[in-house]
Amino acid sequence: MRRIHELLALRAAQTPDAVFLHEATGGTTYAALQAMADAAAQDLRDAGVRPTDRVLLVAENCPAHIALIMACSQVGAWSCGVNARMSPGEIAAIVERADARLCCFTSGASDAAQQHALRAQAVPSALAGVMRSPLRTQATTEAAEALADAAAIIFTSGTSGTPKGVMVSHRGLLHFGRVSAASRALTSDDRAYAFLPMTHIFGLGTVLMASLSGAASLVLRSSFSPADLLQALAHERVSNLQGPPTLYARLLAHLEEARRQPVFPQLRYVYTGSAPLDLALKQRVERLFGQPLHHGYGLSEYAGSVFLTRRGVARDDSAAGYLVDGGEARIVTPSGRDAAAGEVGEIWLRGAGLMLGYFRDPEATAQVMRPGGWYASGDLGRLDPDGALFVVGRLKEMIIRSGFNVYPAEVEGVLNRFPGVHLSAVVGVPEADGNEVIAAFVELESGATLDRGALQAHLREHLSPYKRPTRITVLDALPTTATGKILKRALAPPA
Repeated sequence: MRRIHELLALRAAQTPDAVFLHEATGGTTYAALQAMADAAAQDLRDAGVRPTDRVLLVAENCPAHIALIMACSQVGAWSCGVNARMSPGEIAAIVERADARLCCFTSGASDAAQQHALRAQAVPSALAGVMRSPLRTQATTEAAEALADAAAIIFTSGTSGTPKGVMVSHRGLLHFGRVSAASRALTSDDRAYAFLPMTHIFGLGTVLMASLSGAASLVLRSSFSPADLLQALAHERVSNLQGPPTLYARLLAHLEEARRQPVFPQLRYVYTGSAPLDLALKQRVERLFGQPLHHGYGLSEYAGSVFLTRRGVARDDSAAGYLVDGGEARIVTPSGRDAAAGEVGEIWLRGAGLMLGYFRDPEATAQVMRPGGWYASGDLGRLDPDGALFVVGRLKEMIIRSGFNVYPAEVEGVLNRFPGVHLSAVVGVPEADGNEVIAAFVELESGATLDRGALQAHLREHLSPYKRPTRITVLDALPTTATGKILKRALAPPA
């Protein structure tokens, strides 16, 4: 296969009547989803969409959103998914950055998308529940042969800066779909809880493409609710659960507040990614479900995970697993040499899933690409002698305090182990002398209060003096992206 829509076409041909998408309102079979994609593709052509045009999908998870992704593939256009809950200004900026030819809105499944459609003076499309904007005649196509394999542009979450348009390839998405499905041994008996936005690589690759590759089905949701997740685990045969660490932290908090235990008769695989994993949280989740919490390391620039833990290989640490098929990695020190086992350095990647670059941003692309086709991730990590990866933080987030390097993830791990702390985030705040103050933000468990004296004693026991936060601020809730990643750039100004 060379295009992602061919995978849906294969499933529709092999098992047309099998239900792929399970929702509260009913199910959508492979054949029905294929028919939706065909209708959407014809509508895009009729509207004037050409190969390599960018089609902005202002959407929340629903069958129409998946049909539009596949329709863009059929036409040769590049889908650019943006979460409908973004502000009008944010969406307008991405329309310009993507030089979008057309905007489609999943108005039938999302009130937010409906409001954006009205602002754009959109009209109904041939696909029920979807509206489309007037054609932007000034948009230009791409002629570069090197971009012929582009499938989508994914705009980075912007946790620490301005979002960039990652050009993801068909090859990368198809490859990672196979890798992810194999890592979980997915079959047609599996159902994955699919709340992660398919506007993000976690939802698009790990959930959608992997499930299509493994012939598994999706319990489709547009957002996350602990109560709904518990209902789905108990009654909708969910066998695969995937999400960022914040999903599990908030599920645990909900269970403690409600004083109940989950029922999960079919659950056999539990996974977290998108952010570093705190060991204390991992241990709590494993006690809750009585099985390993799998982990991985990936990013939009690599169309999914490059490292994954292995089924049947239990670990009592927070490793992000081992290199997957088709991926390569190096740990590189500031001097440019390969790090020794256990030594921290920047994670460099290359392989089948590597992006085609940042859309129309050669300067940003050049900043992260290295000789030999290596991508410098900006993430800091170390490799154990057995090849397991440990992610210790972001290069840009590393704090320099009194001449020492402080990795926020280490400090956050200590904070998260303190009784009553639900989540934490640590950032560095520059001082006039070039030093940095360590500022911590904590979100408490429901009903908890912070005993600052006891917390300081806890920090003294577990952290060297230069690693201890100078300021600790309690927030009602830490800001997060749509995928549950803590939005640290929103914390820096008040720090």
